[in-house]
Amino acid sequence: MKIGFIGTGVMGTGVITNLLKAGFSVEVYNRTKAHAQTVLNLGAQWVDEPKKLAEQNDLVITMVGYPDDVKAQYYGEHGLFAGAWDGQILMDMTTSTPTLAQELAQAGLKQGVIVLDAPVSGGDVGAREGTLTVMVGGDEAAYISLKPVFDAMASRVNRFGTAGMGQHAKMANQIMIAGTMLGMTETLVYAREAGLDLSDVLTTLNAGSAQNWSLENYGPRILADDFKPGFYAKHLLKDLRIALIEADKLHINLPMTKLAKQLYEQLVDEVDLEDAGTQALIKLWWMQS
Repeated sequence: MKIGFIGTGVMGTGVITNLLKAGFSVEVYNRTKAHAQTVLNLGAQWVDEPKKLAEQNDLVITMVGYPDDVKAQYYGEHGLFAGAWDGQILMDMTTSTPTLAQELAQAGLKQGVIVLDAPVSGGDVGAREGTLTVMVGGDEAAYISLKPVFDAMASRVNRFGTAGMGQHAKMANQIMIAGTMLGMTETLVYAREAGLDLSDVLTTLNAGSAQNWSLENYGPRILADDFKPGFYAKHLLKDLRIALIEADKLHINLPMTKLAKQLYEQLVDEVDLEDAGTQALIKLWWMQS
């Protein structure tokens, strides 16, 4: 299977690297070619536009930043649909909206093309180590046929149903992530003000019932003053906004998610840390001390 891939950011680079390690032929496109240099050095081949990527590959994966970025790759005279062919599979691994996922699937069907939505969880660590969790929506047969591809990048893959259901599952994931990020932040703020050794706090809490992925992976980065993005603060804010829009459609109130959105809006829009990692949330407190 020949694979095309659009998006060579933090997450995409990890996924592409693991696909290459698994023996797949991978062609790549990114808005800025220089950002693809890491995977080009590993053996990926450059293609100049999404249309050509679709024409030349059995599967094309997109992993970009925002829903509008997804649209830009799929539509237009140079987009994926312009080069797609009957029987092909396109898979969007961007965290996007369920509505757009359904729209892409319907547009693909008109050309005999299957479009899956398959957002991921696991951050830069999961992308690098090939241990991502993938949440899939769309055609079941296509999903099953991609098992070797998923095996190269993920330790857990689940199909949740028709188009858009993968994105709904990712929204549930992001709601949980928001809660653990707020909990981790307040834990460390409290522990520091109480005079506790923060390293000992992390070791102890991660050995008990308070253990969680954010505390284990982002806590040490905070202590090391490392706020580089494993996952961008601006992207979590985008996800929280999507989740709350979907919650309104479902007629449910999510107060914790609303608070998380407000805090990340403060971090991104007021403190201008949009390109920092999500763990930079703690700066809202530590910058004041």
